[in-house]
Amino acid sequence: MLHALLNHIDQAKPFETASAHCDIPCKIYDPISAQIAALTVIRMCDLIAELEDKTPLSIADQAQLARLVNEKESHAGNVKHEIRVIWGDYFKQPQFDQVAGIHDLVHNIMLKASQCKQHIDRQNGLELLALVNQFAEAFWITKGLKTYTAQCPYPPAQAVVYPVLDNA
Repeated sequence: MLHALLNHIDQAKPFETASAHCDIPCKIYDPISAQIAALTVIRMCDLIAELEDKTPLSIADQAQLARLVNEKESHAGNVKHEIRVIWGDYFKQPQFDQVAGIHDLVHNIMLKASQCKQHIDRQNGLELLALVNQFAEAFWITKGLKTYTAQCPYPPAQAVVYPVLDNA
């Protein structure tokens, strides 16, 4: 009802069209979301591999496999989304000048994430994480922060790049 009323008013006296050149510029960017998504891809591949040892697969196992594949593909898509947002919204010429090859790196992440969606090979997930870690390191360089690498404290227990947040 409200929509119809506003539509009627708009026809009688049109509203000005509003537009914006970008999303809300919140300035909150962090590659950790992409790193966690890449870790999840690896973990889903590990869980899928565990099901391979079961023969025949029960209906419950088949349902679990469907869920695992869905999550793997969803998280590979999340990697692409998170990287694309940082690359597209945060990176500008000053950052491009600081990090040579960032366009190629982003492109390689997109390709590898697509391979992770298409296959269940753990190695693809490991390669995706390595690329995302390179991106994270490049991102933190543009923020003037040093990084360190540490094993994440949960499966699949892989190395992840973190910023050094020392205020001293």
